Amino acid sequence: MAGSENQKFKLLYLYQVLMEETDEDHVLTTPQLISKLAARGIKAERKSIYADLAALRDEFGVDIIDVGRGGHYVGSRTFEFPEVKLLADSVLSSRFITERKTVELVEKLKTLASSHQAKQISGRMFVADRVKAMNSSVYYSVDTIASAIDAGCKVSFKYYGYNAKKEKQYHHDGQAVSVSPYDLVWDNEYYYLVAYDSADQKIKHYRIDRMEWIKVQKKEKREGAEAYKKADVRSYSKRMFSMFSGEEQSVTLRFADKLANVVIDRFGTDVFLAPDGEGYFRTSVTVFVSPQFYGWLFGLGADAEILAPQKVRDDYAAMLAGVLGQYGPVK
Repeated sequence: MAGSENQKFKLLYLYQVLMEETDEDHVLTTPQLISKLAARGIKAERKSIYADLAALRDEFGVDIIDVGRGGHYVGSRTFEFPEVKLLADSVLSSRFITERKTVELVEKLKTLASSHQAKQISGRMFVADRVKAMNSSVYYSVDTIASAIDAGCKVSFKYYGYNAKKEKQYHHDGQAVSVSPYDLVWDNEYYYLVAYDSADQKIKHYRIDRMEWIKVQKKEKREGAEAYKKADVRSYSKRMFSMFSGEEQSVTLRFADKLANVVIDRFGTDVFLAPDGEGYFRTSVTVFVSPQFYGWLFGLGADAEILAPQKVRDDYAAMLAGVLGQYGPVK
């Protein structure tokens, strides 16, 4: 009786076998397909297998490739194997996804490939050595925020950081804040919410793994559309360094020619690079001036220089002097 019941799902089981067990490097012959169906209590003959393969190919668009001696495998898939590996690597390297959720997501991604290809992905799972988010609800927080953005509503949440004892310290005396969400930005391996704060009347950003008790305020319509438009979120991460706020200013910088790739990687291919003496170029960019911006410049050493405005140049020099002062006279 069970075999009779299974017979009704013959086409589905055949599709499952092909998707799970075949790829360009792993082919199943017609007798092998018959044997695998028999293991599931399904009777099949060579002629019926050919008919079923034709149905999967012609009616359902499955890219079944026939090779010599009656071998068959699934060629192209919704996601090609290099794409699945790319997605898996993105999940593995992401800091905002917890270790547990990372494992769950990668296991799901493996189902998009054949079982043979999935083994290659399993060998890439170096999760234990990554610094992962501790907030296990991040995955669902992103979904909640996205729902609020789509609905044009405000969201409320509690925001926190850590002290030197690794204890949570809530902002705003532990009270929930209410903001108008506009965008989700992935920067420097973290997910951020970009939102308008009505109280301060400006655009702010919040790390989603530091947000708790997120609720959609369905009766509170979103505000700050004009401020969001002016913020130009598409270039937000170019102007913001490690998502640290500061005063937004236009600065003129001078770099050695060898740093052209670094500058283009930071500010995009639209950045204008003007020759400025032999072996150097200058550029003017709009950035949020912060210690992180200065830290990025310092990492480039003497090959990078702030030309203007003078106050930003002086502030950078003062920061360098303060750090150097901690180490005493240079020997």
